[in-house]
Amino acid sequence: MKKKAEINASPICQVRMQAISDSMSLLSGKWKFHILGTLIEGDKLGFMDLLREIDGIGTKMLSKELQDLEMNNLISRTVLHTRPISVSYSITDYGKTLSPVIDALAKWGIEYRKSLFESDS
Repeated sequence: MKKKAEINASPICQVRMQAISDSMSLLSGKWKFHILGTLIEGDKLGFMDLLREIDGIGTKMLSKELQDLEMNNLISRTVLHTRPISVSYSITDYGKTLSPVIDALAKWGIEYRKSLFESDS
């Protein structure tokens, strides 16, 4: 038997909710937006550069999140032929399409924080 919400949801609403669910699944977690935002601003960065830029992230978590973002074509990984071998990460063209989303989240966060401080006064 279908749930009540499923019965009443329009096809457009269902598509929208599935798209939101897909997006949240892909971008969930504490660090993905930090990594994407840093690469959008920083162009090409090495692993250690990202580690320094993203306050509080550990090496294992950064490595895991970078692999996930690369697997989903949001960032690209380039092995540089240096000694020792180093790796560079950059945002893909498709990853760049998240720039307005990240900007909107940042703007919303700034306004929300302001409203909290104004209500405390």
